[in-house]
Amino acid sequence: MHPLLRFTLDLFDSNQPLAPVRSAQSAINFVVDKAVEPSVVVAPKPAPLVEVIQFTHPRANRETRLGGQRVGYEFKRGQRRTIGFSVSAEGLVVRAPKWVTLAQVEAALQEKSTWIVRKLDETRARHAQVQSQRMEWRRGAKLPLLGASVALVLDPERRLRAGSELQSVSSADVDAVPSQQLVIPLPLSATAEQVQAAVQLWLMRHARALFVERLNHFAPQLQVQWGKLALSNAATRWGSAKSDGSIRLNWRLIHFDISVIDYVVVHELSHLRVMDHSPRFWATVASVMPDYDQRRRLLKAEPAPRGA
Repeated sequence: MHPLLRFTLDLFDSNQPLAPVRSAQSAINFVVDKAVEPSVVVAPKPAPLVEVIQFTHPRANRETRLGGQRVGYEFKRGQRRTIGFSVSAEGLVVRAPKWVTLAQVEAALQEKSTWIVRKLDETRARHAQVQSQRMEWRRGAKLPLLGASVALVLDPERRLRAGSELQSVSSADVDAVPSQQLVIPLPLSATAEQVQAAVQLWLMRHARALFVERLNHFAPQLQVQWGKLALSNAATRWGSAKSDGSIRLNWRLIHFDISVIDYVVVHELSHLRVMDHSPRFWATVASVMPDYDQRRRLLKAEPAPRGA
């Protein structure tokens, strides 16, 4: 590995459609060479069948070719000792010490070209998945809740102080999908912003109550005692823990199945015993959740829906 390298990856990333692949027939242009027999057809070398795919950062100030693809990246110099790569929603950012030459930066890029292009591809796919999970804040929209689907219903007759309520759909409604609905005390003319505010308020209250119950369930099994619970809305972290027993959990976990929520709860409670991700930490997680790795993959596989 290049001695100057260090690289990172953010969670949410951008995606652009891939360039189309041209057919072999359209890529080859046949011409007649008048210097030879009229019946002889000479074909030049065919053009590449796959067009170059470009990854361009919106603040790109340098460009290179990695794995046959053109990559525009943002280049920064600063007070650091290594060349650092980061791939985020916007694209590739390269940071380097002031004393490193551009030739050394280019050599480092080429050395890690496979990793960089793979991460850029992954971020595109991830961004597309996140975009597909964008919520529509309107009557009749579907909302994922604890791994199931819930319909949003506006009820202008419901008193505001009564709050929103999760209701089961009658079994007589054979075509009712989903089987539950969240009734919100808002007029039918409510704006998307009003619907979003009311729904998220209910979700956060529901999430807090559930998180407290799951923390109390697993803490004795791990022989730890948690202190304060705070809800977060972080874009890249599902939870965190401090040595004083404070736990922070992302309220958007409420969208996932309870098995996934339990994994995050156990993960953070385990940090009250081991404040790192060493083998001893994962052994602590496995002591109460042997299938934690499967649940962890489920958490990574599907992003939680976000507001428009």
